[in-house]
Amino acid sequence: MLMHIPGILDHAQLARVRTALHGAAWTDGRETVGAQGARVKHNLQLPDASPLRLELGREVSEAVARHSLFHAAVLPQRILPPRFNRYEGGGHYGFHVDGAVMALPEGGQLRSDVSCTLFLSEPGEYDGGELIVSDLYGEHEVKLPAGDAIVYPSGSLHEVRPVTRGARLAAFFWVQSLVRDDGQRQLLLELDTSIQRLTQSGADARAVLQLTGIYHNLLRRWSQT
Repeated sequence: MLMHIPGILDHAQLARVRTALHGAAWTDGRETVGAQGARVKHNLQLPDASPLRLELGREVSEAVARHSLFHAAVLPQRILPPRFNRYEGGGHYGFHVDGAVMALPEGGQLRSDVSCTLFLSEPGEYDGGELIVSDLYGEHEVKLPAGDAIVYPSGSLHEVRPVTRGARLAAFFWVQSLVRDDGQRQLLLELDTSIQRLTQSGADARAVLQLTGIYHNLLRRWSQT
């Protein structure tokens, strides 16, 4: 499921993050990937140990935790602390698939079910830099307003096209979902959305209650904790 999540960061949050990143000390993005990824990755990142990365990562994580649509779509169980990258001067990241298992900073591991890119630059501030996600239905081009995010299955083949003008700033992170299967997550989201709309329209309360029970019983059946 490829889904646009609007308004993760509001204008004030976005301004703080962008101001902090303006004077940041960036490093080669290839430091955080394996040999295969290093062959196609050409960008800059905040170092993992950077205090700024930890500070801004907390702000993004708290914003994500408050966003109801993100939770309904992703059903997060564990979230890897966000990282931050910068593409400029032809920087790009060729087609690749994200690693299946990632180390958590506090120990243990996370299975990457869902990938998330949170755009921090407005589309008009740079040329190129589109996120391309490939699936059974073709290649999908994504370039969102600052503060908005895209979520997509981590097993998808994807790339970031070269940035030929300006700079593209983004936060990115991975999620282990309560529901591992992407198709099941999509069905649950559609059911949840339908229940909310029926509730708002004043539909029969008994029918809404029955659908709500179906939602939770499916989540109970499919969740992995």
